[in-house]
Amino acid sequence: MDFSSRTVAILIALLVAGVLTACALVVPGLPQREAFLAGGITVAACFLLVYLTFEALIFREINGIYAGLEHIKRKEFKKLSNKFLFRPEPVKRVRDEILQMAERRQQEIDELKRLQALRREFLADVSHELKTPLFAAQGFVHTVLDAEGPDDIDPATRHKFLTKAATSLDTLDALIQDLVTISQLEQGVVRLRRQRFDLVALVHEIFELVEEKARRRGTTLELLPPKYATTGLAVVADRNRIRQVLINLIDNAVKYGRDQGQVRVSLLESNRGVRIVVRDDGPGIAPEHQVRIFERFYRIDKSRSRESGGSGLGLAISKHIVEAHKSSIRVKSAAGEGTTMEFKLSKPKVAPGGA
Repeated sequence: MDFSSRTVAILIALLVAGVLTACALVVPGLPQREAFLAGGITVAACFLLVYLTFEALIFREINGIYAGLEHIKRKEFKKLSNKFLFRPEPVKRVRDEILQMAERRQQEIDELKRLQALRREFLADVSHELKTPLFAAQGFVHTVLDAEGPDDIDPATRHKFLTKAATSLDTLDALIQDLVTISQLEQGVVRLRRQRFDLVALVHEIFELVEEKARRRGTTLELLPPKYATTGLAVVADRNRIRQVLINLIDNAVKYGRDQGQVRVSLLESNRGVRIVVRDDGPGIAPEHQVRIFERFYRIDKSRSRESGGSGLGLAISKHIVEAHKSSIRVKSAAGEGTTMEFKLSKPKVAPGGA
């Protein structure tokens, strides 16, 4: 039976009171010697009862503490006992505090291990991403420098090598700028410059930027619904940052969509804001990749991604920018059904009496 210390104390009090009352009623004329003997027996019985009872309770609770710690070591948190807001038993309160503290420490250790693994992976990715354009530029420059005389390499080849070296250095510079940007976003250093602007005009501006890449792949760019092409749609956000997000999402849709496909940008207006939906008709993203595509340098198909260009930080930067606007990017995708990414922006507040 599971007696609490309060229950045991009440039982002991009732027992002692019952023994003394019975002695007083049954033997009112008890001699002194027998009275001392009865008192001794009563004290001894109460002592043994209290000692053994509390000894059993304490050892039981200590064993419970050890059992709980073993569950924590094995990360079996569901097997721990339920915690109550108020428990009068001090030993049980100590046990609960120890288990809660041990559970928190174990979770902190697991989180530190996860962060350490991410740090190692991040350093390896950064080293690889920096090394690739740097070695390429270094090779082209040294090829030109190693020419013994001006006639050893013709001007066209020299110009070609220097152009490729410059391109590699531009890629390296873009990567470093992206690293700086994402570091500032994660630390909250970047302040948003919120302003009212036409979202439709911004989407058309980005369509013009990716138009050549879309033409090479035969991809059609479409803005829905068509009525916004003439009316426009105002939002309140940091225009430059949202421009960066839309460039990443639309460029990825063109890059990873199917050839002769279609990329649609839908603007869905509601009372609270505007939902921006970017959809492609590519092969889709498997569920195991969807939870990681916003990590830095994470690529589903690394060889194809590097061939297509990009620093591998675009979606990570986009995620931080959208979260800074009090929103989030949602991904919907299934194999063979394309990929949809969407987020929300705020609408301008309507002045009292305005339309």
